[in-house]
Amino acid sequence: MENFDWKTTIKINLFVLRTVGLWPKDNDLYKPDLYTVYASLAAIVIIGGHNLFQLINIFYVYNDIKALTRIIFVATTNFLAATKMYFFVRNLKMVKHLFVRLNSEQFRPKTWEQLKLVEPTLKGWKTIYGVYVTIVCSIVFMWSINPFLTGGVQQYELPFDAWYPVQITVSPNYEILYAYQLVCIWPISMGNINLDSLIFAVMMYIRTQCDILCDDLRKLEDNEAFNRKLISCIRHHKAILRFAQDSNNFFSVIALGQMATSTAVLALTMFQLTFVNPVSGEGLGHLLYITGITAQILLYCWFGNKVELKSSQIIYALYESKWFQQPPPVKKNFLILSIRCQRPIKLTAINLFTLSLETFIKILRSAWSYFAVLSSVNK
Repeated sequence: MENFDWKTTIKINLFVLRTVGLWPKDNDLYKPDLYTVYASLAAIVIIGGHNLFQLINIFYVYNDIKALTRIIFVATTNFLAATKMYFFVRNLKMVKHLFVRLNSEQFRPKTWEQLKLVEPTLKGWKTIYGVYVTIVCSIVFMWSINPFLTGGVQQYELPFDAWYPVQITVSPNYEILYAYQLVCIWPISMGNINLDSLIFAVMMYIRTQCDILCDDLRKLEDNEAFNRKLISCIRHHKAILRFAQDSNNFFSVIALGQMATSTAVLALTMFQLTFVNPVSGEGLGHLLYITGITAQILLYCWFGNKVELKSSQIIYALYESKWFQQPPPVKKNFLILSIRCQRPIKLTAINLFTLSLETFIKILRSAWSYFAVLSSVNK
């Protein structure tokens, strides 16, 4: 198991993050080199420029609720993506250190049986990642070609409403700005979904560590090595708790921003859907967008919920060991671990709410309530 590398599972994820300027090579951080220059230019020209032009346009249409919500429901996602990238880069040193700890000997599978135990979880993440990327790419593709589907190209409509300091309705300004928006939205979207996927991967790794610990606890035999192996399990459990806490510190603000804005974006998108034919190109784009946002919220809550469920099973695995014939000093260590294991690992958004399926349901209810308010105001 010495050659086992947890990052192999997410190598495509890390490659995309590196491509968009969010992941310096290996365990390095940003330093004075060409990659940092490339990442800085991408942040200023692509992320900053695209968001700035959309923000300025809001001041021109704030009296029109239909036009305003059409801008905000897309711009909010882009602003959130920029914010998430900022906090990710700010905590990059912590993230890199998490992966160094993850590949330590303590966290590796110890036997081929444990490797087979965690393989379904690793393959499941790959499948979810593929489906998630497919959904988002479909949404961005629909946005990219929407002016062609609706005939907006003849009226010089761009994929995204934005203000520019040049005349849009003349050539080649229109073609250049159309290409600029495409060049902006694809890297922003790819950076956003792969940053989310990295967070899901970290939660998935916490889950696999709980599986490995449960397997070690079940295999504690009634022999002289019981106490030594039990102490090793206690240290592993403490390491998992520290890893989970540090991971939560890294993405808790990101999760809070995602949950808060997704609620509003879902409501705004459903509101925009009421103005178009659901089976038209624009309507299908809105439906895909609703699917993508819902999937994004669900994955945060689903992976967080899995961590809580898996960590709550540790105490049951502990009592499946051959503990009852051990001497009092060993039982004391056993009792201390069992008391601590009664509290499962809960991942939160800065301790305001836990990432769980219950939270997911509450978000959907809130989004529907906001949509009902918007509909009432419009009528």
